[in-house]
Amino acid sequence: MKILITGASSGLGAELARQYASLENELILLARREDKLYALRKELYEKCKSVEVIVADVTEFKILQEKLKKIESLDIVILNAGISLGHCDDENYIPTIDEFQKLYEVNVLSAHAVLEVLLPIFKAQESGKIVFISSLASLFSMPSSKIYSSSKRALNAYAEGIRYKYNRYGIKVVNILPGFIKSELTDKNEFNMPFILETSEGVSKIIKAIEKNKREFIFPLRFYLIIKLLNLFPSFLREKIVNSIN
Repeated sequence: MKILITGASSGLGAELARQYASLENELILLARREDKLYALRKELYEKCKSVEVIVADVTEFKILQEKLKKIESLDIVILNAGISLGHCDDENYIPTIDEFQKLYEVNVLSAHAVLEVLLPIFKAQESGKIVFISSLASLFSMPSSKIYSSSKRALNAYAEGIRYKYNRYGIKVVNILPGFIKSELTDKNEFNMPFILETSEGVSKIIKAIEKNKREFIFPLRFYLIIKLLNLFPSFLREKIVNSIN
């Protein structure tokens, strides 16, 4: 298989590359941090059929798309690139519009920038798999992570629309909604993260869901059930619980 992974220089992206590394697979690793990307390529080079590197910032849309246009065929794209502002409990802190824009550019708009180039390839092949890495945070918005949660909720809606439109062409869409998994994204959190998974374990679950063509895969199950339960409460009670937690 030929697999493109965005945000491949660290965290989930790098671990996805490691777990997909085999002599049957061709990997295309995309990220902006050139040193980390080439170090990963060196690590995986002998384990794969081929490893290609694309150094690009996913928010520099036109440059990104020009580099992606060199791809002629593809089996899977994993849209993993994502950032967070972290959780801030300071009542006086208001995220700036620049922070808001940057987060949406990475977490939402970059997905379309990539797919604008790749969807015609998948459509012509009448095959392909698009994997979105969303978040459990998209299902419940805490005050300290409202922008991140909203960006991932937007990504869910986008993934759903892509699935409906392109299913007729044999294109599979998998939306992954993980809870806390150890990565650079979670390393900045200074609070207890319930049910947090080791990177390798979390990625292993993601790959199994991709192989099974899960339309939506939400994990860990215990965390998901807690969120489902909270969403069943009346809004005034849910607000009290959230404020007490926050």
